[in-house]
Amino acid sequence: MSKGLAKEAQGMVSALRSISKRHAMRSNAAWLACASPEVQEEFLDSLEPETVMALPWLFEFWAMPHQLPPEGDWRSWVIMGGRGAGKTRAGAEWVRSKVEGPRPEDTGEAQRVALVGETVEQTREVMVFGESGILACSPPDRRPVWEATRKRLVWPNGAVAQVFSAHDPESLRGPQFDAAWVDELAKWKRAEEAWDMLQFSLRLGDRPQQCVTTTPRNVGVLKALLNAGSTVVSTAPTEANRANLAASFLEEIRNRYSGTRLARQELDGVLLEDAEGALWGLADMEAARLREPVEPMRIVVAVDPPVTGKSNSDECGIIVVGAVVDGPPQEWRAVVLEDATVAGASPLEWAQAALDAMARHKADRLVAEVNQGGDLVETVIRQIDPTVPYKAVHASRSKVARAEPVAALYEQGRVAHLAGLDTLEDQMCRMTAQGYKGKGSPDRVDALVWAIHHLLIEPAGQWRRPRVRLL
Repeated sequence: MSKGLAKEAQGMVSALRSISKRHAMRSNAAWLACASPEVQEEFLDSLEPETVMALPWLFEFWAMPHQLPPEGDWRSWVIMGGRGAGKTRAGAEWVRSKVEGPRPEDTGEAQRVALVGETVEQTREVMVFGESGILACSPPDRRPVWEATRKRLVWPNGAVAQVFSAHDPESLRGPQFDAAWVDELAKWKRAEEAWDMLQFSLRLGDRPQQCVTTTPRNVGVLKALLNAGSTVVSTAPTEANRANLAASFLEEIRNRYSGTRLARQELDGVLLEDAEGALWGLADMEAARLREPVEPMRIVVAVDPPVTGKSNSDECGIIVVGAVVDGPPQEWRAVVLEDATVAGASPLEWAQAALDAMARHKADRLVAEVNQGGDLVETVIRQIDPTVPYKAVHASRSKVARAEPVAALYEQGRVAHLAGLDTLEDQMCRMTAQGYKGKGSPDRVDALVWAIHHLLIEPAGQWRRPRVRLL
């Protein structure tokens, strides 16, 4: 081994012996994983036997950045990640870091810990006995004992962690703690009550803290916690922990859910908010997911042009929708095929993007709103393709009034979405009966509404059932 590598390996040993130097520890596992087999072997051979035995239990050495508590003076640490991102392991290791002292019988920062999950059974099976739970993470000389009748863990140094159910908020009335680990807060049915009771009980010590591990959901208790000044947040997608997950699992869930709002919430760990009174919600988007192949009979590309073509102007909404119009109008269905929206494009650029979308999908017609550009919209489009089938539409009603009948079609299950429409769906979930609650203009939603109006709503108003001639 070269002198340089030997010196680097010795630096690793020094880092291991200085566990409290957190920032040095955070890069060690990455360094070791990327090193050559010769360097890895030399590094391990250079460690003293007791250091090698301790290495698997030194979480700060192996942890990913989102699994380590942020620096600073905080009360709540929220680890918000996708399924399988390592949230449970981070919570269990945080509890260890709070209750353990330098030696097995030395006291740590915390002596009374609350473990709160949705039910007692889930708390016990996931947070205590789970594969990434406290017992699995604890070294033999510091492993706590589970007292089943009292629903608690007891460490060799006397620290105690009690198990509670969020279904029973009153059980948190009376006990007091200096630390708490809360799991899956966003799915608790009595979240507000249980969370409030926990806050009242978290009152021991100089600086009581709590760790919250959860997949994000649009619920008030989580949003209020994230907005609190004493909260710090770590986020990570499922893929951050891919080394510990089955490759087939990642491939399957990405193939099935990629480009959906559900994937952004459950896999990317993104908090998706539905505006109050929204015409569409997350549940509507998931219900609209296309379950089986559909061959549209008619396809249109709808365009909602921006006022200007500058880089900071609104997007040009370009949405491709197909329709199946067999039978009477109440049986007609639509499928949203693509969101081809462009941002910061000149009139010629967005016109070309719309025509390219028509070509990709062999669309029958281009529908464009002309409130902003008037005849110039058609002029720009026909500069590129003079023969394009084109229809100009003019908004005489508000965006909400136009969107409401389209939202009704979604409620009836008559509109489906292909994958990859998450940005459009985000806009849809911010369109309320009082107007759009997002930034800028809902150009994608406007284009969607025009397309579905053209394919389903307008033709339905003109449809006449064929007369049956009596002989």
